[in-house]
Amino acid sequence: MTKGIALLLAGSAAVLALPAQAQDDRAFSGPWVAGVAGYDQTKAGSTADDDTNENNDQSAEGVVWGGAAGYDVDLGTMVIGGEAEFTESTADTRSLEGDPENFGLGRVEAGRDLYVGARAGFKATPNTLVYAKGGYTNGRYNFLGTDGEVEDEQNIDTDGWRVGAGVEHKLGSNAFAKVEYRYSNYSDAEVDFEPEGIPDTDEFDVDLDRHQVMASVGWRF
Repeated sequence: MTKGIALLLAGSAAVLALPAQAQDDRAFSGPWVAGVAGYDQTKAGSTADDDTNENNDQSAEGVVWGGAAGYDVDLGTMVIGGEAEFTESTADTRSLEGDPENFGLGRVEAGRDLYVGARAGFKATPNTLVYAKGGYTNGRYNFLGTDGEVEDEQNIDTDGWRVGAGVEHKLGSNAFAKVEYRYSNYSDAEVDFEPEGIPDTDEFDVDLDRHQVMASVGWRF
């Protein structure tokens, strides 16, 4: 009798454990939201940097923060998904000497950044995801230029692409934390006259490299 009860209890425990195990096997499925923050640096790309004048190769550095949302599909050992992000940045160069990004402009301040992309990864453990990402990014920069007498300040919107890699770890049933590095390159730009009600300029070529190291905490629904 006692043996039978023990077997029954063991069987019941195994049955109850199955849904939990199935849920763990799909730990990275569904929609999610997250807050993000980290280090932000923008500098001239390889075709725009100045090897003869270091003043022209200053970098705009600061803190970036914002929010992200996405949806993942957990395939068992692999995870794929899409994501979108909005961030603001304090990155800037304070000196008006030289041409930090080879635009004939002095001070550079980073503004809002929009990103839409996809990611794919594999589970290093049932609760730890290692992933790579990539997609489209649109970054806004404020430039303050001067000819020594007159200063001109304008917003410039830039289009480019982003790649990155990171690690996400599940915390409890819904929360998660992740860290990632990403690199962005902006190659097209236009002067944004929106505050003045004037149409934007035609696109012109730029070469900006952006490096970011980010941490985030989020919630999966």
